[in-house]
Amino acid sequence: MTARTAARDVAIVAFAQSDHRRDTDELSEVELLMPVLHDVLAQVGLRAGEIGFTCSGSSDYLAGRAFSFTMALDGVGAWPPITESHVEMDGAWALYEAWVKLLTGECDTALVYAYGKSSPGSLRDVLTRQLDPYYLGPLWPDSVSLAALQAQALIDAGATDERELAGIAVRSRTAAGTNPHAQLRGPVPSGDYLVRPLRTGDCPPIGDGAAAVVLAAGDTARRLCARPAWIRGMDHRIEAHSPGVRDLTDSPSARLAAGKAGAFERPVDTAELHAPFTSQEVILRKALRLGEDVCVNPSGGALAANPVMAAGLIRLGEAAARISRGESDRALAHATSGPCLQQNLVAVLEGEERPEGEVRPEGEVRPEGEVRPEGGDRP
Repeated sequence: MTARTAARDVAIVAFAQSDHRRDTDELSEVELLMPVLHDVLAQVGLRAGEIGFTCSGSSDYLAGRAFSFTMALDGVGAWPPITESHVEMDGAWALYEAWVKLLTGECDTALVYAYGKSSPGSLRDVLTRQLDPYYLGPLWPDSVSLAALQAQALIDAGATDERELAGIAVRSRTAAGTNPHAQLRGPVPSGDYLVRPLRTGDCPPIGDGAAAVVLAAGDTARRLCARPAWIRGMDHRIEAHSPGVRDLTDSPSARLAAGKAGAFERPVDTAELHAPFTSQEVILRKALRLGEDVCVNPSGGALAANPVMAAGLIRLGEAAARISRGESDRALAHATSGPCLQQNLVAVLEGEERPEGEVRPEGEVRPEGEVRPEGGDRP
């Protein structure tokens, strides 16, 4: 389902996230979540009981216990009773479920949240549980080793080199200098090889964090937010489970999802890509047809903060926030799951056109082709 086939408009009207830290030993998942949930609801002036649908994303493997998401519901509140669902996925897929729920007309508002605490265990070992249990699982290839295979395939194909990868890391973490929630900000040394050809600087930080968004439909969205980020299309696709039967230098699932979401119909000015490794940005830029004029990961992306199970939702939230602040008119948001970009979700977000004569906030990106007045701001 895409928004272009539905009669109802749905928008992201609020976004909040925690400060992302290397470890939060002193906080439970509920204590990590509660300030974020309070913040996002306060932005729209709603109480938990006024939300029509609640959906969350997390992983029992990270928490180390079954049905761990039920404990996180304490952060939402048990009274009055709520309509609730959960996905054992990144919160971006929880947002997809909530979006479909609003499109059907079953509710007018939805709360989506996601969280992950990677610090208590060995994340690289935990993520091997995503692999098939018969062939790859017993070999214990961790997430960094698989990403390194992908990066080497790119280099062998002449699609990138280590210098370009280092440049992506520098650009991302420099952009994160203005992101108060980022775990890594400013120049970060390339460091030693973690798994060739990836150095520590090419890899995401391990840390804990949470995020939440509020969705609303139609006039409810306009009432709750001065400039809603309308979801014009969203789709997700998956590739073969085994990396050995895929072309690791390409991402056909990301390209297909983007096409179905309408990303290629008109240019975007901003892209928030869930690319935990520098080499994956190279692949996504090509698959999503992003030119050099597109501002990629102005928040710093997953290289600046990568709370597993929340990082994809944050990409959607960051893109929506830029639209709400008037810094973007049309943005692409991307989330991924599984090894080597196995599953990909793409959403296209837009701000509404302003009435003629309305002044655009300073620093806002102008639509392509718009002529600025003499002496006006630089594009």
